[in-house]
Amino acid sequence: MNNKTKKKTRTKPHSKAGRTAAEPSRRAGKKSSAKSRGATGRRPATASKRAPGRKGAKAARTTKRATPITAVAMLDPRRANNQVQGALEAAFKRCLAHGQFIQGPEVEAFEKQAAAYLGVDHAIGVSSGTDALLVALMALGIGAGDEVICPTYTFFATAGAIWRTGAKPVFCDIKPRCFNIDPEDIARRVTPRTKAIVPVHLFGQAAEMDPILDLARTHGLAVIEDAAQAIGAEYKGRRVGSLGTVGCFSFFPSKNVGGFGDGGLVTTKEGALAARIRALRNHGGMGQYQHTEVGGNFRLDALQAALLAVKLAHADRYTAGRQQNAALYTELFHQAGIGAVDHTGAPCATSCPQGVAYDGVPLILPAACQNRHVFNQYVVRLQSTELRDRLQAALKAKNVGSAIYYPRPMHLQACFAALGYKAGDLPVAEAAAACSLALPIYSELTEDEIRYVVEAVVRFFAAEGVTPIARSAA
Repeated sequence: MNNKTKKKTRTKPHSKAGRTAAEPSRRAGKKSSAKSRGATGRRPATASKRAPGRKGAKAARTTKRATPITAVAMLDPRRANNQVQGALEAAFKRCLAHGQFIQGPEVEAFEKQAAAYLGVDHAIGVSSGTDALLVALMALGIGAGDEVICPTYTFFATAGAIWRTGAKPVFCDIKPRCFNIDPEDIARRVTPRTKAIVPVHLFGQAAEMDPILDLARTHGLAVIEDAAQAIGAEYKGRRVGSLGTVGCFSFFPSKNVGGFGDGGLVTTKEGALAARIRALRNHGGMGQYQHTEVGGNFRLDALQAALLAVKLAHADRYTAGRQQNAALYTELFHQAGIGAVDHTGAPCATSCPQGVAYDGVPLILPAACQNRHVFNQYVVRLQSTELRDRLQAALKAKNVGSAIYYPRPMHLQACFAALGYKAGDLPVAEAAAACSLALPIYSELTEDEIRYVVEAVVRFFAAEGVTPIARSAA
C-alpha cells in the first residue's frame, strides 16, 4: 500500500446524522486536521476531495475510521496539559532554580495576569476556591448573627463557607433554564440581618446580575460572586468577578483553567478590601510577625501560580473549545429528534433565548442565557430520576463518563437540618437535582468522541421505546 492510500484511510467519516454547512470548516482547523496529515506534516492530496458537498460526504462515509472510539472520559486534564507541556516544564524548572515557593514574584506575576484578564484592579491568589469564599466573607466582617443569601443548587463550598463564619445561609431557589439563582426569590428573603448575597455563576454561565446588584444597593448589601466554575464568562460584556464587591474563583483541575491541585483567586476593585484579604490569607499579618487580626493560611503556592500562568494564557482557547463542543451536542441532539433547548417558565435573563417546545421531547438541553457561557459543564435534564439514572447506567456500559451535579440541594443536606427547610420548599432546585446529568464537555474532546456520546444517548432512548421527533435541520 503506498503512502497516499494510507493517508486516505485516515479520513474521518461523516456521521449519518449529517452536518451543517459550517461544521466541517469549524472543526477542520483543530480536531480533524491532525488525522488528515501524514508523517511529513503535509496535508495529503486527497484532502481537497473532502470539501463540503453531497459527493464529498458520500466518499467520506465509505472511508474506514483508523481508531474506533470505545470510551469517552468525563474529564481528561492530561490532554490540555500535554499541549503546553514544554511551557509547564519550563515554569517548574524556573521555580526549582529560584527556590521561592511561598509568595514572591511567581504569585505576583500571576495575580497581575489574572487581574488583567478579568478586568479588575486587584486579584489575590489563595489556596482554593473554598478558601476564596471564606476569606472574602471574613474580609467583609460577616459572622455570627448575620444572614447571607445564596442558591440552594450549588457546590457545597458556597454554603459551607458561610456556615464556617458563624453566619446563617439563607437558601434561594433557581431559574429553570440556566440553573442560576432567582433574583425575585432573593428579594423575598432579605431581612434586617442580611449582610450579603452570593450569586453563583453555575456551570459557566453568569447569573442575572443587574437585579441582584440593584437589590444590593437598595439594602446596602455586599455581593460576593461565586465564579468558581465561570472564569472568562461575561454578563453584558463584563467579566464575572468584576461585577460585585468581590469575586471568587477556583482552579481545581476540573475547571476551565485547571491547576495541579487546589488553587483559588479573589478579585475586587476596592484597594482597602484587597489589602485586608491579602493580610487574612497570611494569618492576618500586615508584616512579618505583626498581626492585627486572626486570619488563616490561605496562600496560593508559588509553584501553582507559575503553572497556572501558563494555563491562563490559553483560557480563551479552552472556552472556545467548550463552546464548540456544546454547540455540536445541541445540534446533534436536535437533529436526532430527542433534544430541545429548555422552553419552560419565564426567561432567566433579558437575553435568554425562547427555546422551542417539542411535545414529548425526552432531553432538555442547556440554554445559553448570557452572551458568554463558558460551559464548565454541559448539563441536560430528563423527565424523571429513574430515567436519568437508567441513562447514566447505559452510558457507563458504553464507557462514557457522566456526573450528577448536584444530587441533593443545600437546603436538604443533613448538616443544615437545623435551619428548618423541608422537601418541597425550593421546588425548581429540587427538580433539577432529581433529573439533571452532565456529559463530557472539556475542550480537547474530538468530534468523533462527541458523536459517540450522542449515539449512545440516542440508542438508549431507542431501547426505551422513545420515538424521535421529526424536525428540519437546525
